[in-house]
Amino acid sequence: MTSLAIPTALHDVLGKHQSRVSLVLIAVAAATALIAATPALAGIPVWHSIVAALLIADIGAGAIANLTVGTNDHYSSRPRSRWIFLAVHVHLPVLALLLDAPLVPALTAWAVVIAAGSGVTLLAGRRMQRVASGTAFVAIVCLLPVLPEQQPTLLAVSLLFAFKVVYAFGVDHRAELRPDGDE
Repeated sequence: MTSLAIPTALHDVLGKHQSRVSLVLIAVAAATALIAATPALAGIPVWHSIVAALLIADIGAGAIANLTVGTNDHYSSRPRSRWIFLAVHVHLPVLALLLDAPLVPALTAWAVVIAAGSGVTLLAGRRMQRVASGTAFVAIVCLLPVLPEQQPTLLAVSLLFAFKVVYAFGVDHRAELRPDGDE
């Protein structure tokens, strides 16, 4: 499979290299997330819909990009960058404000996802990382829908965000695992 060099400015998004197939699949995920969110973008100020669309596309694209070898390798070799990634991902509260959706469920979902992603990141190199990530993701999928005042589009985006942060990003998919008895 041919690997393409990624411009330096995009290394935090795509890593240093990506396959053509991965780039197409990342674009498909971004487009799918945007298509699903289109009804929520109608009827809000144009600049709100543009910023919201960019955030939603980033979440969709990131859910797949973070699974790729290029992005995974980029963050595996930069532990500090992993923490910066988690710190700057305030997408859900910003989306709630842009979409005129209730803020409390978005803040709650964001806090839970970032906490779970941080916990998974702390397990780097341990066999338990994938299992803990999966467990956290299942808990989030089961609990977010029961938050009061949940807007359907923001719920769907929140679940996609949870996958992106807790599993796709949180897990080092190519790590050498220590035999630490975590299984």
